[in-house]
Amino acid sequence: MKTRLTDWLEPRILGAIVAATSALWVFVELAEEVVEGDTKGLDRAILLAFRSPADPADPLGPRWLEEFARDVTGLGSVGVLTILILATLGFLLLARRARTALFVLLATGGGTLASTLLKWGFDRPRPELVPHGQYVYTSSFPSGHAMLSAVVYLTLGALVARLARDRRLKLYILALAVFLALIIGVSRVYLGVHWPSDVLAGWAAGAAWALACWGVAQALRVDRERREGDGKAAAAVAHRPTIETPSPPRGGGEGRGEVGE
Repeated sequence: MKTRLTDWLEPRILGAIVAATSALWVFVELAEEVVEGDTKGLDRAILLAFRSPADPADPLGPRWLEEFARDVTGLGSVGVLTILILATLGFLLLARRARTALFVLLATGGGTLASTLLKWGFDRPRPELVPHGQYVYTSSFPSGHAMLSAVVYLTLGALVARLARDRRLKLYILALAVFLALIIGVSRVYLGVHWPSDVLAGWAAGAAWALACWGVAQALRVDRERREGDGKAAAAVAHRPTIETPSPPRGGGEGRGEVGE
């Protein structure tokens, strides 16, 4: 089923495409800087800013803050996000929203695959400047926690926001999704397991993917609504009662007889 060009030019869809393109541009530019090694100085400075000047092995703040950072970073882990996605899929299937469930599966599954391929492609080593505050087993660029949290929370936030009628409530839901992605990314730098440029790239790539998926979904939705509207209009025309027009009098006999008389 093909969508018309006018479907893609709707303001909300066009806005999502522009935002996704902008986020992708940020990722590409940042990736070039990382490959060329131009981010090393700033990465190092920001990472050390989260550490005690007297002892780089000690993160700033009390011990409970470090534990809190581990709790926050867990919100972007593969395990937690997988549970959240499966719970959402189960709810949508039970609610007979198979199309929406398929969208969530493709958006989050595709984002996970993209994150994995990007990590393999760049294969950037993890920071060794400070001790890691959490066990890590993959390469560094882009941050998987930052990218996947942006994909999952922005996708689910957009779906929940659609159910809200109040504009302020919509903005609150979307702002909460963005906030979760942001604090998860910051926690990765605080724990010393990612360079700041890894996190920024993860945010950019995740936002680009989520916005692109949302834009495509909205275009397909508009096309489906238009087709359904055309179908209803055609059905209404087909069932419209016809008004019979009286047939003209037959020529000959009666008419001529009246004139002759």
